[in-house]
Amino acid sequence: MVPNRMRNIAFLSTYPPRECGIATFTQDLVMELGRVSLLNKPKVVAVSNNDYNYDDNVIIGLWQHDREDYFKTALDINKTNIELLVMEHEYGIFGGEAGEFVLDFVENLRIPLITTLHTVLSSPSAKQEQVLRTLGEKSAKVVTMAQNTKPLLEAVYGIEPSKIEVIHHGVPYRNPESRDRLKEKQGLNGRSVISTFGLLSPGKGLEYAIEAIAQIAKEHKDIVYLILGQTHPCVKKEAGEEYRKKLMEMVEKLGINEHVRFVDKYLSKDEIIRYLQMSDIYMTPYLNKDQAVSGTLAYAIGYGRIVISTPYSYAREMLADGRGLLAEFCDANSLAKNIKYILENPEAKKEMERRTLSAGRTMMWRHVAKQYTKLFIGTMEELRISGSMVV
Repeated sequence: MVPNRMRNIAFLSTYPPRECGIATFTQDLVMELGRVSLLNKPKVVAVSNNDYNYDDNVIIGLWQHDREDYFKTALDINKTNIELLVMEHEYGIFGGEAGEFVLDFVENLRIPLITTLHTVLSSPSAKQEQVLRTLGEKSAKVVTMAQNTKPLLEAVYGIEPSKIEVIHHGVPYRNPESRDRLKEKQGLNGRSVISTFGLLSPGKGLEYAIEAIAQIAKEHKDIVYLILGQTHPCVKKEAGEEYRKKLMEMVEKLGINEHVRFVDKYLSKDEIIRYLQMSDIYMTPYLNKDQAVSGTLAYAIGYGRIVISTPYSYAREMLADGRGLLAEFCDANSLAKNIKYILENPEAKKEMERRTLSAGRTMMWRHVAKQYTKLFIGTMEELRISGSMVV
């Protein structure tokens, strides 16, 4: 292996047009890595649950629920010129219990593997622990997006500390637009805008956010809360629009229709960024205390928005050092108290935005892609020097 030649890498992940946060993450990273001179344009092995019209970055499709296809796809990859495979891991995007089919894939892969984790549970089921423990053993490196997950990966999943790398969730760069101008375009001139975006599901805790808005609206008549995004496809398949209807009924019952707006669609990156730039506060009232990463919160930090959040794992880390406020889980009063503080303390708001934007600048994809490139090249060089392969 010649150290200075361009390398061939590929990603195993969901990929657009599949509507999935990990798919968007992978597309953004692949696009940015395509600008790096040390790498050939990365390829994608797309995990599919339907027929999708992929772009030419996708070289192989893997059927999510077809166990034999995991074995076959690994063999197909072994025959290509791909030198390193990066797996974006989330239990739910692979087939079998806790996504266990992916273990058939890694058992038969004959090139080095790096696994990027989008979920790290502190109390996994036996099967979840087995899957992640095995991936840790088979991977040359394991990437996590928050420092506070490293002890969990070591203690719960037995992953060697030397294998663990921390790289932030990336954020796409866009030229900043005037908040007031964006509000004016949306007919929200003079309003205090709070937003939450992402695929809707009961674990988002939006009922507590709506209750908090009802409290705040009594004093702050200008407040408006934007609930942005369609229902999660898995939730919709099992329960239809039950959760959204419940939330809309709450808004009606509380008499706050003029203060809460639902935008029921899968948002493009540009739409997400415009809504964020327009927002005074971004809110994540999530219920899962173990949530190790949140792409929506990463975007909010990236664009310097003040975040009010429940204290799940990723939020505790990202909102440290005065970059936001933490509310109690399942507690509308706590959310309302924090919203009220921001609305009534403009100088504190300005300082929080400054601190958040300072951190957010380091999370733009161009910076994150450089870290991944360094990891990829370094890993391949380590394996070349040691003469070992991860199999």
